[in-house]
Amino acid sequence: MVIRSKGLRSKSRKLLTKKPRKRGIHSITKALQHFKIGTSVSIVIDPSVHKGMPHIRYQGYTGKVEAKQGSSYLIGIFDGKKHKTLIARPEHLRRVR
Repeated sequence: MVIRSKGLRSKSRKLLTKKPRKRGIHSITKALQHFKIGTSVSIVIDPSVHKGMPHIRYQGYTGKVEAKQGSSYLIGIFDGKKHKTLIARPEHLRRVR
């Protein structure tokens, strides 16, 4: 028997695929987004950008920008009652209105 792999992207075939019309090169405007500290953002993973991708379990979470770290942002979220800090690049973040 073959042992099944359990990597970071396992069980994510549907989650990390784009619709056919959205495929191809990603938008430069998403990469150049700026967020102020305290801004509410939601984590929406862009599967075409592998760099700065948060773990797939945090897809759809909403948090606040705590700080900037290089070209990435530190996002504070609550996983149940526990506070966690994620590092994500702006391609994987959307401002919550």
